[in-house]
Amino acid sequence: MNWSGGAESSQLQVLYSSFSLPAIYRLIPPYPPPPRQPPGSGSPSPIPRFVPPFLLLLLLLLLLYLAPWPRLSHPRAAAAAAAAAAAPPRAPGAPAGADPSPGARSPPRKGNHLAGKNVQFPLHYPGALLRYALPIDNKAVREVQKPLEDITDSLKIAGVRALDSVERNARQASRALSNGRSLILAGLAESKRANGEGLLDKLAVGLDELQRIVEDRKRDAVAPKQKELLQYVGTVEEDMVDGFPFEVPEEYSSMPLLKGRATVDMKVKIKDNPNLEDCVFRIVLDGYSAPVTAGNFLDLVERKFYDGMEIQRADGFVVQTGDPEGPAEGFIDPSTGKVRTVPLEIMVDGDKAPVYGETLEELGLYKAQTKLPFNAFGTMAMAREEFDDNSASSQVFWLLKESELTPSNANILDGRYTVFGYVTENEDYLADLKVGDVIESIQVVSGVDNLANPSYKIVG
Repeated sequence: MNWSGGAESSQLQVLYSSFSLPAIYRLIPPYPPPPRQPPGSGSPSPIPRFVPPFLLLLLLLLLLYLAPWPRLSHPRAAAAAAAAAAAPPRAPGAPAGADPSPGARSPPRKGNHLAGKNVQFPLHYPGALLRYALPIDNKAVREVQKPLEDITDSLKIAGVRALDSVERNARQASRALSNGRSLILAGLAESKRANGEGLLDKLAVGLDELQRIVEDRKRDAVAPKQKELLQYVGTVEEDMVDGFPFEVPEEYSSMPLLKGRATVDMKVKIKDNPNLEDCVFRIVLDGYSAPVTAGNFLDLVERKFYDGMEIQRADGFVVQTGDPEGPAEGFIDPSTGKVRTVPLEIMVDGDKAPVYGETLEELGLYKAQTKLPFNAFGTMAMAREEFDDNSASSQVFWLLKESELTPSNANILDGRYTVFGYVTENEDYLADLKVGDVIESIQVVSGVDNLANPSYKIVG
């Protein structure tokens, strides 16, 4: 069936993603309804108060048939996006008339991609997802990080009652730092040991300050202090990565590769919005999980490829751009005269290197969890043609959903599209973008030195 991607469909999608048999029992009244008993009769109804199993089966089949599976479109301009709103949505890069719905596939089974790390599930905070995605194995620093991440959930409790939970988080983190300091220092790269010691000193002082904030019942001061402390933790964890952890396959090794991480700022000029004229989105690109894809994007950023380009899709499900003017649907490499493409690149949690060229479903990895899941609002990924796993070039999209209810890989995107970063600042404003809004610039803030084989430096 056709799905327009509107607010009503989005609500249906969330309901469908959280579907369970117990929920059906709660939603459906007993059938047939039991007869009313005369007062004082005491005789129970001979008709059972539950739904017959065959009716549950019929309802399940109906839900599967009517499920509003989302499909990613590939507009060429604002006019094309408007026309697409009246037509069935298409997958990125799919030709007109095709109906390559990812929803035609069976979604993988549910599971926690952070199982074993003692993380609440599903995790949908961009910064936390990036910290946990680092290729390190140091239990001591994770035991400091975990209670600090949990403060975000503690602050969801109303009023000052949240501070009791925050106090437990702070004490747990402080105790973990005191007990595990030597193990944390031992895990740092030798060249970064001195810097790490200074960061741990700042972290210890900051944890003491956090406990005083809690004692003074200053709830509003908790979140800024938590952000500061997690920045210390994240930097320490990054200093534990000594060199790039794996070899990129030879067939892709000469392409632009991001061997590490980079941060960029995307400035967007917003039209027809009196409350928001322009906005700067900070994006962290993760080359540890997707070096080819992140390297390709960063190389295009340095070429100023996206500067002046319009937002080409904004439908409440994703925001998308990257389709240049002209017949080509991607970046034409001036050295070859052809569209430069990158392969599908998926890092499976627990693996040492990504898998290339096939979806996890095609590989039979139905239970596998991705290192960078589509859990966060502002997840950044490559658009591609549905039936060509290796057709991504320059078109990117940002997801306008977060998975409060849907576990990783229980949606239609994980393992099928390459995630290579997250919007970490001002991500909520992505929902305000419209077709026709202009990307004024994307500028590198840090990490350009991690870009290997940069083609933008090659003249001609």
